[in-house]
Amino acid sequence: MTALFALATAVLWGLADFGGGLLTRRLPALTVVVVSQVAAVLVLGSVVLATDAWHEAGPQLWFAVAAGLVGPAAMLSFYKALALGPMGVVSPLGSVGVVVPVGVGLLLGERPGPGQFAGIAVAVAGIVLAGGPELRGAPVQRQAVVLTLVAAFGFGAVMALISQASATVTGLFLALLVQRVTNVAVGGAALWARTRRGIPALPEGAGPRILWGLLPALAFVGLADVAANGTYSIAAQNGPVTVAAVLSSLYPVITALAAFAVLKERLRGVQAAGAGLALAGTVLLAAG
Repeated sequence: MTALFALATAVLWGLADFGGGLLTRRLPALTVVVVSQVAAVLVLGSVVLATDAWHEAGPQLWFAVAAGLVGPAAMLSFYKALALGPMGVVSPLGSVGVVVPVGVGLLLGERPGPGQFAGIAVAVAGIVLAGGPELRGAPVQRQAVVLTLVAAFGFGAVMALISQASATVTGLFLALLVQRVTNVAVGGAALWARTRRGIPALPEGAGPRILWGLLPALAFVGLADVAANGTYSIAAQNGPVTVAAVLSSLYPVITALAAFAVLKERLRGVQAAGAGLALAGTVLLAAG
C-alpha cells in the first residue's frame, strides 16, 4: 500500500508541477499559487462538511498550519524556477528536498532493510543526476537553481509535517483543509501587499478575462497538489516514511515526460541516465 500511494503521489505532483510551470508563463507565480489553492479550499471544505471531519480537530493540526506556512514560499519559488526552465532539469533538482522527510524518518527510529537502503541511495543519486547538467551557465540558469533548491527543502519540510498532522482518513481531510486555508491566507496577504506596491496581480494589459479562461487549469493544479499531499500522508502512515518519501519524490520523471511530450524539451544523456537510476531505485524500494 505504501508503494502504491507513494507512486500515485509522484504522478499527481508531477502533473501539478507541469501545469503550474506552464501557467506561470502566463500569470504571475503568486497569482497561480493563490488561485489554485482557493480551488482546493472550496473542494476540501465541502468534503470536511460532508464527513464531519471537524470532530478530528486537535493539537496535531498545528503541523498542518506549519505546512501551510512553508508551502506557499516553496510553491512560489518552484513555479518561478519552472517558468525560467527548462522543466526537465528544474523539476528533478527540486526533489532533493527528499532528504528532509528521510532524515526525520531515520531520527524517529525507522531502519529500512539493506535492499531499501540501496533503493534510497540509487533513487536519490538518479534524481540529483537528472538535474545536474544545468548547474553552470547563464545567470538565469543560476537563478533557477537557487529558487529550485529553496523550493526543494520547503517541499521536504511540508512532506515531513503533513505526515504528522493526522492519524485517520477524516482527520487527513481536516488537516489538508487547514493547510490549504493557511496557504491561501499567507499567499493572499503577500499578493495584496504586492498590489499595494504597484505590482499587478495579472499581466499588464490583461483583464480578469485571462483568469477566467485559465480557471480550469488553475483548479486542476490546486486539486492535484492537494490530492498528492493526501496520498503521501496515507503512504507515510502505512509504511516507512523513508520509503514513502523517496518514491513520492519521483514526480520529476512525470514532469519531465510531460515537458517532453508537450513542450518538446529533450533530456541530455546524463539526465536520461539519472531518470533510469531513479526508476531502478523505485524497483528496489518497492521490492523491499
